[in-house]
Amino acid sequence: MQYADVILDISAPSLDRTFQYRIPPEWEKEAVIGAPVLVPFGRGNTERKGYIVGLCENPKLEEGRLKSILGVCKRGLAIEDSLVELAYWMKEHYGGTWNDALRTVIPVKGSVGRREEREVVAKKDAADLFAAGESAEKKHHGAKARLLYQLSEQPVIPYEVVAGKMHCAPATVRSLEKAGYLEVRKKKKEQRAGEGHRLLLSPEQEAAAEKVIGALGSAKTFLLFGVTGSGKTEVYLRVISEVLARGGQSIVLIPEIALTYQTVMRFYRCFGDRVAFLHSRMSKGERYEISERAKRGEISVMIGPRSALFTPFPNLSLIVVDEEHESSYKSESAPRYHARRTAVKRAEMAGATVLLGSATPSLESYQRALLGEYGLLTLTKRANKATLPKASIVDMRQEFAEKNRSVFSRCLREKMQDRLDKGEQIMLFLNRRGYSGFLSCRSCGEALYCPHCDVTLTAHKSGRLQCHYCGYQTDVPKRCPSCGSPYLAGFGTGTQKIEELVKTEFPMARVLRMDADTTRTKDGYERILDAFADHRADVLVGTQMIVKGHDFGGVTLVGVLAADLSLLASDFRAAERTFQLLAQAAGRAGRDAKQGEVVIQTYQPEHYAILAAAKQDYPLFYQEEMEFRNAMHYPPAGHMLLVLGMAASEAQLIAEMEKLQKDAGEYAEKKGQAYTWLGPVPARMRKANDIYRAVIYVKHKDYDALVDVKNRMEQQYLSGEIGRNCRIQFDFDPINMY
Repeated sequence: MQYADVILDISAPSLDRTFQYRIPPEWEKEAVIGAPVLVPFGRGNTERKGYIVGLCENPKLEEGRLKSILGVCKRGLAIEDSLVELAYWMKEHYGGTWNDALRTVIPVKGSVGRREEREVVAKKDAADLFAAGESAEKKHHGAKARLLYQLSEQPVIPYEVVAGKMHCAPATVRSLEKAGYLEVRKKKKEQRAGEGHRLLLSPEQEAAAEKVIGALGSAKTFLLFGVTGSGKTEVYLRVISEVLARGGQSIVLIPEIALTYQTVMRFYRCFGDRVAFLHSRMSKGERYEISERAKRGEISVMIGPRSALFTPFPNLSLIVVDEEHESSYKSESAPRYHARRTAVKRAEMAGATVLLGSATPSLESYQRALLGEYGLLTLTKRANKATLPKASIVDMRQEFAEKNRSVFSRCLREKMQDRLDKGEQIMLFLNRRGYSGFLSCRSCGEALYCPHCDVTLTAHKSGRLQCHYCGYQTDVPKRCPSCGSPYLAGFGTGTQKIEELVKTEFPMARVLRMDADTTRTKDGYERILDAFADHRADVLVGTQMIVKGHDFGGVTLVGVLAADLSLLASDFRAAERTFQLLAQAAGRAGRDAKQGEVVIQTYQPEHYAILAAAKQDYPLFYQEEMEFRNAMHYPPAGHMLLVLGMAASEAQLIAEMEKLQKDAGEYAEKKGQAYTWLGPVPARMRKANDIYRAVIYVKHKDYDALVDVKNRMEQQYLSGEIGRNCRIQFDFDPINMY
């Protein structure tokens, strides 16, 4: 007789454990680890769904007390053994329940019917298609032009790419089909390898690719550190081509915002039907199909955001994490895993190689590379002989002193006029990250900081300033503590106002704005990018979404407004985020033959993050920032556990959090472990939807020591000993502070 350890598909902390069931002989072949099953549960033997996470031949209880599984869900998607093991690792290292972790690694819940796969095929030659695209563009038929241009380069495109990433409505496709330009047909069964992609690599790119190729088959991790525009994608393509030649499979993680149809087509041209894409707009049915195709070996390359990491490839050989510094790789729901670290763990389990890529690496990855834990590969030159942009730093304190009250410095205004006269394009980046809550002086540029934590104080509607690390509070001063100026204010300029100012000062300029408001529609994001790429606008105004890896050859000037704004956020990662944003923004200029320029407007021109970003000097920034991290024991110099508590009563919440901290502190003291404890204090957002929030921060050099403390807190919480009327969540090395 065989027995199965089953996790129930119920997200109740009290049921976050395995339950053992007998496996009847008729289900033995199908009852494998990862299989979804139906089981009787509770006194009433209610039918519940669960997942097998373990098998054995010995019962843990008396035989008479065990129940039998009712059956295996034939249409449900089984979880691979390795993904069950990965789910357990995620639960242990990031907190949350077994069910949370299993749901994360399962591509889809439940059964979904399969649908017919289709493809769009060109019916005319490339010249005719291109000419028709030009005609459609003149009539402002953007979707038609986009599809016709793409078909002139790639005569066969999957229908899901046309409808999904290219945002072409069925009516658009039908009208072009009726006109004889294309045909929609059922996808042929045989795999199409793609028409190839000319990979003319530079010596630096070739050397980097060869080092990774030489390590294939081993669980080694590389950091590809290349300046903006250095051609990291070509290195990825070269290595993936070799993986496929050896019969292996690859996962490529890309931030969702960077997964444009240009990126999709670049990979599709190289790998044809062997590549598939995941994105947020996919239905459960589409995700199910892709997962099944991956298991059957019908696809060899999966590209998508962090959820693509759990593709059930049987022969996984390579995981690429592009823009590995991006905060979107950290999950904001339990388990709060980081895709970068989880990718390394999955690769370790599969014997696969990991390739991390960034022009502005996370401090965590760069530190590991310097310590020799990761292989460090560098690309110091831009591709196609393009040069890095020239940078100018403008001191806005001086502009203010010289009576310039405009958002635009005189330097930026002159350069904008020059570019508009030449017919070149401009990007204006408004750095609004960390916008709300802090105060700074318009005269000297100083912000109001906590005297104990070296982070900015947050202004509340009550008129008080508070530190969300230690709880320190003070009244809003009437004058700047540094220079005595009465000009204390927050920064209130938004992208819409910038757009209006550009139109006022440069009435002939064609302006586009990209922010949360203009990208709410389904195709808003790519519609704006396509218009700018097609030179239907001279100036693009936006927040950080415009600096995320886009390649516009016509842009020769980037203006950064309020460069230091993100420095003032109540977050120990503020300088790192500022450097990354500014360096990425500067990297948008001069990516073609013409020299690019960037103008950085700031109230803190002497700050090392701004100076290093202007020079595109990451090692300089790393050296300065690590001094601060080492002094304060912040990651990666140490590790941090954030414990977030939520309850309807603030007094009860603080009391329970204090009990939790005291119990964990006594537990750690008995084990002889020295931790640093901060809190409990009210969270940055003290109340949300009438639920109060409080946080505890725990620091320690050793990550496993923090896992031990988390396990103790979790045990006390799940047992009901502490926090019975609260909800408790855990987050390791948090990306966003609460």
